[in-house]
Amino acid sequence: MSSKSIPPAAGSGISREEQDRIERISGELRAGIQELDDVGPAVSIFGSARVDTDSWEYRSACALGKLLAEGGVSVITGGGPGVMEAGNRGAQAGDGRSIGLNITLPREQLANPYVDTDIAFRYFFTRKFMLIRYAMGFAIYPGGLGTIDELFELLTLVQTGKLQPCPLVLVGHDYWSGLYNWLVRESVSRGYIAAEDLDLVEVVPDEEVAAAVLLDKLKS
Repeated sequence: MSSKSIPPAAGSGISREEQDRIERISGELRAGIQELDDVGPAVSIFGSARVDTDSWEYRSACALGKLLAEGGVSVITGGGPGVMEAGNRGAQAGDGRSIGLNITLPREQLANPYVDTDIAFRYFFTRKFMLIRYAMGFAIYPGGLGTIDELFELLTLVQTGKLQPCPLVLVGHDYWSGLYNWLVRESVSRGYIAAEDLDLVEVVPDEEVAAAVLLDKLKS
């Protein structure tokens, strides 16, 4: 039966197919909220899923996860490989809580083996909500479209007052400085954003500075 032939749910004006989708979305949010309700202070770590274990990004994210865990902060990632795996691995090494919010993809992405709490999502936007909702700070490593999407989503939410100001560090001068300078040169100079909007983010060289910034602001 095609979607056009599916009648609306009784009294709703919404097709049964759409009603089922709404219920799946609601179920994902409910399950995530119930699972993470007691998480306490947490930092979400973002970055490329494509880096190798011997890359500086992997080694740095692993070290950052450990530093955060030792500071009493849980680590939340997207649950996959690369930087995500590194952050979870470091959290476990530091005896902290390691949380992975995985996404179901056509090419199945399995949760990495360093996750204590594993929650799978069908929808990117429900997963993104959970990655942001329970974090009090964010560390963003070099990455592709998904990573950059998370960065600008966070900046937009804080800029518009939908999210309280929180520590947000971009780890890796070589990767992020060009983007930051472009925003100053193009977006600020043209008046598209205010100069103070960029005060929301700090470019840092490594995990030690990132951990210092995150832990200092989370405990202040």
